[in-house]
Amino acid sequence: MADGRRGAPLWAPSDEQVERANLTAYRRWLAGGQGTDHGVELDGYDDLWRWSVTEVEAFWDSIWRYFGVQGTRGPTVLADRRMPGTRWFPGAELSYAEHALGRGEGDRPALVARTEDGPLRTLTYAELRERVGAAAAGLRRLGVGRGDRVAAWLPNVPETVVAFLATASIGAVWSSCAPEFGAGSVVDRFAQIEPKVLLAVEGYRYNGRTHDRTAALTSIRERLPTVEATVIVPVAGDEGSPATPGAAGSLRQGSTMAWAELLAEPAEPRFERLGFDHPLWVLYSSGTTGLPKAIVHGQGGVLLEHLKHLTFHLDLRADDRLFWFTTTGWMMWNFLVGGLLTGATVLLYDGSPAYPDLGSLWRFAAEAGMTYFGTSAAFVQACANASTSSTDDPTAGVDLSALRAIGSTGSPLSADGFLWLRDHVGAGVPVASMSGGTDVCTAFVGGCPVRPVYAGEIQCRTLGAKVEAFDADGRPLIDQVGELVLTEPLPSMPVRFWNDPDGERLRESYFDPWPGVWRHGDWIRITPDGGCVISGRSDSTLNRGGVRMGTAEFYRVVEALDEVTDSLVVDVDGRLLLFVTLREGAELDDGLLDRLRRAVRAELSPRHVPDEVHVIGSVPRTLSGKKLEVPVKRILAGTPPDKAVSHGALANPEALDEVVRLAGGPGAR
Repeated sequence: MADGRRGAPLWAPSDEQVERANLTAYRRWLAGGQGTDHGVELDGYDDLWRWSVTEVEAFWDSIWRYFGVQGTRGPTVLADRRMPGTRWFPGAELSYAEHALGRGEGDRPALVARTEDGPLRTLTYAELRERVGAAAAGLRRLGVGRGDRVAAWLPNVPETVVAFLATASIGAVWSSCAPEFGAGSVVDRFAQIEPKVLLAVEGYRYNGRTHDRTAALTSIRERLPTVEATVIVPVAGDEGSPATPGAAGSLRQGSTMAWAELLAEPAEPRFERLGFDHPLWVLYSSGTTGLPKAIVHGQGGVLLEHLKHLTFHLDLRADDRLFWFTTTGWMMWNFLVGGLLTGATVLLYDGSPAYPDLGSLWRFAAEAGMTYFGTSAAFVQACANASTSSTDDPTAGVDLSALRAIGSTGSPLSADGFLWLRDHVGAGVPVASMSGGTDVCTAFVGGCPVRPVYAGEIQCRTLGAKVEAFDADGRPLIDQVGELVLTEPLPSMPVRFWNDPDGERLRESYFDPWPGVWRHGDWIRITPDGGCVISGRSDSTLNRGGVRMGTAEFYRVVEALDEVTDSLVVDVDGRLLLFVTLREGAELDDGLLDRLRRAVRAELSPRHVPDEVHVIGSVPRTLSGKKLEVPVKRILAGTPPDKAVSHGALANPEALDEVVRLAGGPGAR
């Protein structure tokens, strides 16, 4: 929405909130001359953002100084500014783990965790340090050293955070998948990086059930020949007992050990200081076609970016309790763990967000004293769909008075989602929608505690991220939809892809069609005052008679109908196909079909009225929750299903089969 059409803000910061914001303290620090060779007077966020993307070296130098990054560094911030191939802080040496464990006071909670049906578990910063030290000593006994890879097939529990920080402290390289990932999907990822040690579970809890994964674990071990040792972590976090009684069997033989054995010898953490680009972790693209891209992020780039984003855009402090609903297979887990860099308490939840009902995460928020609630747009929409009466309201009767902000990512949050949060959580709680990606393990556009919140709009382009909207000829646009690009480098851009020695795959992924410009693959509209609206992936655009539209705009209209709980739309060979899931008891009768078509015609355009509408049981999604728009489009255009998508990368393969069958695509049955 342009300024004149966006309406009144849903939330605006008070003078007191602006005064207290970390951004304000940083801006004053710059003005005082501590961050640069001379004072930088900047009037508000817009000036600060412009300075950060114009004076790139001065900005990132100030981030290092402002946060007192421990380590050595040379005099140069950027040895090479071109993309790809940017070289940040040449000669610098530092440790991400040292900063994550060095910011919080010893007796303050570092981690507070809950499983679906378990009690709260708390680890103080002192206890976290002790366990990280012991785990690192255990990994060293297993022969893990600088540059070796440690792979984790683990749930979102404290042991996973301990293992990650232990790995990082040694200078080894971390990589994780959630235990619901199938064996083939896990091997597709981990086999690329040839791990030396595998940490895994024999089962996990989800939706009120324990899922036995011993057979899958056996298959994974057999297909990862470089693994020299496997460490079994109990599913419930009880270090004294196996995950599933009697399930260990042959897995306890040979090179397999229990988690308690890994931590058997106490030791103080020792931090290897590493080069700025030394790999911290390997993350993976969704992997819907071919092998997933194995994206390498560096120690220094992640450290600086997360310090910046969590402190200035989430406005975190040591007394905050940060939560994001995520699994270990999504980059938001890595982002969440970054909360330790601020000295805050990180909240972990493992299990289904809808068990026993959609109120589970809201009750966890109250129980854990959550101050920052991070979730996905899909979860917010599910809560809104459930709130047909006060008895169905997931937030009913829950004390959310500690909440001071809500974050949303994964897909664009609709205006209705913003409104539901305002009405059901509180008008005084700002909603910070954000968008970025696994590629950079952060957001390019996101929240800003000193700017107002408008429904359906992201507040700002983040500091240091020179986000622009490009037309087809590479010209910047304002208040028009264009390709989301970055025209200046970010430190957390990939160091490289694993097994991409000449960088060709990386260049093809981000730097076509404009050399030297990062093309992210999203449609974005930047408002005249710097707000942002993301309208879907540019490679799944609905192009009808030359009128191009993002899928997010389509979903906003269709899913506003009371009967529709979810949807998927694809444009294939001139046919616009819409798949919908319906609320229990609803039917796609002539009345609903007519209302749906009239809504699309009125709010989008007559050209975007779907040619076919099909009812499905669920929308096919990746394991990280993204709708499967592009693979479905490819399949329906004639690509064989096994070439278009890896079933191991899907959360619900049966949903894809249903979509293909209804649309009559190749392989339909």
